[in-house]
Amino acid sequence: MVGRLIYLIGPSGSGKDSLLDAARDELARRGCRIVRRVITRSAEAVGEAAQAVSVEQFTAMQAQGEFALSWQANGLHYGIPKEIDEWLAQGSDVLINGSRGYLPQARQRYPDLLAVLLTVSEQALRQRLLARGRESAAEIDARLRRNAEFSGDVQASAPGVFVLDNSGALEHSVEQLIQRIAREHACA
Repeated sequence: MVGRLIYLIGPSGSGKDSLLDAARDELARRGCRIVRRVITRSAEAVGEAAQAVSVEQFTAMQAQGEFALSWQANGLHYGIPKEIDEWLAQGSDVLINGSRGYLPQARQRYPDLLAVLLTVSEQALRQRLLARGRESAAEIDARLRRNAEFSGDVQASAPGVFVLDNSGALEHSVEQLIQRIAREHACA
């Protein structure tokens, strides 16, 4: 039996990393692997627990075929290690932190993927982005406008996307994610 790719997407600040961290043990217990992305971001940068590499290192890895999926967003390069194909072939389900803009290409390569769109109220998202301190108020406003447009576009153009609201308690979001994955027979 082949495993299923679970493709988590959502705006920066929606809580994807927190959700992954909180769900990690239960998903592992169910045989689901959570992948660590490769990102061209400083290892000292605040954010997800990713493998930080330089642009040059990323380009070399990409040229050597080390990624199953790769894309660029927000001035950074992102890669998902090719090991996911082995894990999927062995029957493991695999959860990755993907990109909303790259969803069509990911679906082309993995047609049966389960797309999970993590959303959050605009007020909660604004507060989270301000608390991170990575962007100016103008950049945050621009990000919120793009998010409103993009979230609507993803839901309209990508049927079958599971929308998960993470505006409330993280425990509730984890429970909803686990239930949906179990219902889809991924990680079950």
